[in-house]
Parts: sequence; C-alpha cells; structure tokens
Amino acid sequence: MYDYVVIGGGTAGSVIASRLTENPDVTVAVIEGGPTDIDRDDVLTLRRWLGLLGGDLDYDYPTVEQPRGNSHIRHSRARVLGGCSSHNTLISFKPLPGDWDEWATAGAEGWDAESMDPYFYRLRNNIVAVDEKDRNAIASDFVNAARTATGVPRVEGFNKKPFHEGVGFFDLSYHPENNKRSSASVAYLHPFLDRPNLHIMLETWAYKLELDGTRATGVHVRTKDGEEILVEAGTEVLVCAGAVDTPRLLMHSGIGPRKDLEALGIPVVHDLPGVGENLLDHPESVIVWETNGPIPENSAMDSDAGLFIQRDPAANGPDLMFHFYQIPFTDNPERLGYEKPEHGVSMTPNIPKPHSRGRLYLTSADPEVKPALDFRYFTDEDDYDGRTLVDGIRIAREIAKTEPLAGWLKREVCPGPEVTSDEDISEYARKVAHTVYHPAGTCRMGASDDELAVVDPNLNIRGMQNIRIADASVFPTMPAVNPMIGVLMVGEKCAEMLAAAATRGGDDA
Repeated sequence: MYDYVVIGGGTAGSVIASRLTENPDVTVAVIEGGPTDIDRDDVLTLRRWLGLLGGDLDYDYPTVEQPRGNSHIRHSRARVLGGCSSHNTLISFKPLPGDWDEWATAGAEGWDAESMDPYFYRLRNNIVAVDEKDRNAIASDFVNAARTATGVPRVEGFNKKPFHEGVGFFDLSYHPENNKRSSASVAYLHPFLDRPNLHIMLETWAYKLELDGTRATGVHVRTKDGEEILVEAGTEVLVCAGAVDTPRLLMHSGIGPRKDLEALGIPVVHDLPGVGENLLDHPESVIVWETNGPIPENSAMDSDAGLFIQRDPAANGPDLMFHFYQIPFTDNPERLGYEKPEHGVSMTPNIPKPHSRGRLYLTSADPEVKPALDFRYFTDEDDYDGRTLVDGIRIAREIAKTEPLAGWLKREVCPGPEVTSDEDISEYARKVAHTVYHPAGTCRMGASDDELAVVDPNLNIRGMQNIRIADASVFPTMPAVNPMIGVLMVGEKCAEMLAAAATRGGDDA
C-alpha cells in the first residue's frame, strides 16, 4: 500500500514521482516494465539511440495494414526507466503558443499558452543547444543552404522565443561534455533514489487496474520472476504508460468502448468510447543523397539540425518540418529496391499538424497480446498530409541544389531525379514514410460535453475516481514540434494538481 501508484517510470511518470516524493510524508510506488538505465552506457549515451530501436529495451509495436501508407512501420516504445526519453534523440522544443491554445480551444481549459509557459522553466533537464564541438560541417552547410533556398531565418536557440519558421541546430536535453542523456529519469529520479518514500519496482508489468466500482484502488502487476501481486494506492493511481500502453491497460481493465470490450468478452466497468480513438503521430518521409565521400564524424546524435516552414500564412505555426540526418536513412526505401550508399545524408519532410486520425484497439482479451495500431496514415479527405510530403520533397531538392550543401552531394539516391510528378512523388513518399515515434492522443483531454474526451482538464478519467492519466495519450491535438518537452510539462502540471488536491483533501472537482 502506497499513497500514490505511478504506472510507468517514463517521461511524465518520472516527473510526477520525483515531485510527489519531495514531501517526505507521501509514499510513491513507480511501476516500470523495464530495467534501470543506471550504468547502461547503451542507454545513457545519446548518440547510441539508433541501436536501441528493435532491441531488448523496445516493446516494438507493429502497425496494421495501411492502404495509403507504409504498413511496415514499427513503433518503438521504450522498456526502460525514463521511458522514451531514455530511447529517443532528446530533441527539446517547448510547444509553441499555438499548440497550447489549440488544446484550450478543444476544451482543455487551463492548458492555454499563457497558463502552460511557467512549467517549462521548472524542468530539471539540461536543455542546451547542440554544442559547437558536435556541429558537423555538413549539418552547418545544410543550415546555410536551407536559409538561402527558403528564405527562412536562422534560429540560434529554438526555445528562446516562439517561431513560425526557422532553420538551425536543435536544442537537446543532454550533457555535451560526455554525450550523456538528460532524460526524465536522469534529471528527475537519479538524484533522489535514496528517498525512503520512493519505491521503484523495475521489470514489473502492470496488466490490470484494481477497481472498486468506478474507484481505482490499485493495480495488478507481474514481476520479472512471474509473481503476480496487487499494488494498492491509498490516494490516487496515476497512469503514465504512454499513448499505446495507457489505453491498452484501461481497456483490459474494462474501461473503454462497450461494444469493443463486449466483443472480446472483457467485462465492462465503465463505457468510455474515446479510449483508443484520436491516435496521432508525426509521419515523415525521406529523401536521400549519396555524398562525395565520408562525412566528418562529430555529432550529438546524427540528426542535429532542422528546418521549419510555414507554407500557409493562416496557420498558427509551422506546417512543414525537416530533420537533417547526417546518415543515409534508407530502411524503408531499401524495401522498394533502393540501395544504401556507403556515405550519404537524408532530409525527412515531416507533417507538423497531420489531418489524419487513427485508432488503437484490442484484438484479444489476453493482456499479453499487443494491441492493434491503425494510424490511418494519409487518409484525410483533402489529402493535406500527402500533399505536405510532396511539397517537402520539392523543397528538399531546392536546398540540395544550393551551396554550400550542394558541394557535398554526388547524386540523389531516392526517390531519384527521374521521379518528378506530384503523383509519383506522393506514391514514393507515402510508401517509404516512417514515424518519428510520436504516438499521442489516445485518451484525449476535453470538455465535459465532449463524448470522446477520456480525461477532463484536471486529467481525471471521466466518470472514475482516484485515477488520472498523465502522458502523451491526453494530447487533444499534436504539437507542431517534437512532443517530449510537452510530456514533461504535462507531468509537472499533474504533480502540481496532485499537491493542490492533497491540500484540499482530495477534492479536485
């Protein structure tokens, strides 16, 4: 029995557990399915992130058939303390004002930009621009060429002020002196592991909530030795398992769409039709060039710079983004017959505000069976998402023709210079599309009259007691930028709400 049980020791869960245990009178259990990241150089060294994908620290979720996209996409979800902040590139953007204000408009009262801004400055992570020693010469030349080709300003420090367009080196949550991560676990848990009121249960898998009617009282877990135990929460259960495993846990506990649960023989505790709906992602495609020779080896994490463009003047932020990879990123093109060059670089046109929406659902009542992820990539009626990638590849080609980047490039490998029509570019772009591992939205926040909202603006699950969700699943819409900092800020705001509720004796209505 603990005061609070935090399910998921990932990006938001680390923040909440750390903040709650600042009060020595509060006991917290963190249920983490993976091992510790302490003394794991393969995890803590940022530049080794690619080696984690598909490995033993990856839950590795497949995608269902995508008629207009790439059906081979696998969604990496981290099975390690720190969650995806121990697994990703740690690109760190404070969400733009338009992102937060869009949430408020969607019914998330109190989540507007002005209200959310202070939480960014509470973050413990070491958020810094890519260090000078890590600024690869070809990435620097990409920045200069993109500035010339597109006319957007150079940005030095994307978090210094809001932007609609810009090109430059990213801010990262890392320690440049040794290339070590400043992940959620490193920043929020490692310094406080000696707190007697913080109990971290590693390699322990949460598979079903314990409910007394619609009141959450704990969670059933399975340890690495196979022992099944009940971990009880005297005050609240916090579900921070991420946009895949949070709705998965809810549905296996009988919280979700009645029709779907009954079809699988899962007893319905609470009919909540929005669980698993509104599945969001940042899909992106790739264009690859062979370089005239080897690329200098210095880098923070091989994708250190990027570009934002606002094509539509009416948009409230960027509507096209690029990551610039200092490696030939050809995993998906190779499936179509393209060959990986020995030396190369990639630009990845990305859709900051995708219009397509997907769905996550169960296929079995067995909690061990992975859920189905149907992102419905490129299925929006006006083909906005597909057209965004076409624009992106055309812009990427203009940048590649521009000095000083042009001098590095020998030839366009894929899609290849012969692919020129909108139709052919679109087909290629969609077939080789990949994810930047940003699933979100599957338990979205909304107003009380929103039938598909799963949580209210206090992060309480609607119609339930003593249980909240705090992770990317609560996102009503996708931020235009990489979402990790947004998840950390959700954690900070949730921790503040919990402290306020405790002061008021649990009344958080």
